[in-house]
Amino acid sequence: MGDELIREVEQFLYREARLLDERRFREWLELFTDDVRYWMVTRSNLYPRFSKAIAILNPGRNLDEDGDDDGLAILDESKKTLEGRIARLETGMAWAEDPPSRTRHLIANIELAPGDSPSEIGAYSNFIVYRSRSETEQDFYVGMWRDTLRRINGALRISSRKITLDQNVLVAKNVSIFF
Repeated sequence: MGDELIREVEQFLYREARLLDERRFREWLELFTDDVRYWMVTRSNLYPRFSKAIAILNPGRNLDEDGDDDGLAILDESKKTLEGRIARLETGMAWAEDPPSRTRHLIANIELAPGDSPSEIGAYSNFIVYRSRSETEQDFYVGMWRDTLRRINGALRISSRKITLDQNVLVAKNVSIFF
């Protein structure tokens, strides 16, 4: 993975963040393949196998075997359902977004990995999303993205995004924004 490719992926992800923060959702949706899977999970508090606490309390309970925890799915979307969410926002009847949220997506620690095919790239990144709405609502979401990027007609597109939040409990009233 060369410097040109990492720079291209960084610019792609930064542009995506800007489209979201500017509420240009139709343009953002064009960054996805037609077969995209866009899903969000939370993490659980799992004990490592070497934990003395869990071995004493309840052996075999909540052991983190491989460190890849797929907790509760908060979102599990396709391009069609993402398009439906965007269409709903455009109706003016999406009360959770009236008035609309203001967001700021900060992306860091972008790392590339080979994909499953020559036209795919694995991309890992960390994010902080700040959301403010109305006079008093403020939320922070912190986590990581695991993306599969596919090159289609020379352009990068997201064919899979797994969003893993670090929070176990969301204090936000809803999850009405995009990540």
